[in-house]
Amino acid sequence: MAQTSPDPDPPYKRFPTVPPLKLLLMDSSTIFTDKDLKKNTPLFFILFSPDCEHCKKETEELIDNIDSLKNIQIVMATFMPFDKMKEFYNSYQLNRFTNITVGYDVQHILATYYRISYTPFVALYDKNGNLIEGFQGALPLPKVLEYFRN
Repeated sequence: MAQTSPDPDPPYKRFPTVPPLKLLLMDSSTIFTDKDLKKNTPLFFILFSPDCEHCKKETEELIDNIDSLKNIQIVMATFMPFDKMKEFYNSYQLNRFTNITVGYDVQHILATYYRISYTPFVALYDKNGNLIEGFQGALPLPKVLEYFRN
């Protein structure tokens, strides 16, 4: 008799490509989907909470090192209230960066898809949209860059 694991891999490991995104952007009318991702560009995906201290630190480190990420598309998604996301976006002036997209997970599927316990959750995808690795919690930027170099 085959044994089944009580805790199978989360969906992102069973389907190791970019999930079906449906993010409401800052203008509160534009929907950003996985079809809007830049082709042939690695993806640094961050699931965050606007009031999470680790998420704030990760964002600060991201901004401080944005030059080393210029060839990487960064998508930050949250399932927290839209107004909190907007405050976060404005406080870090994320509109300054053309390679950062911030959005609200309108379908509320990403937390389940990545089976997150806490934020931030980071997923790294290669230029073909294939999962490199996923991480619970903040990931130091030098480590992120190391994954994208390999």
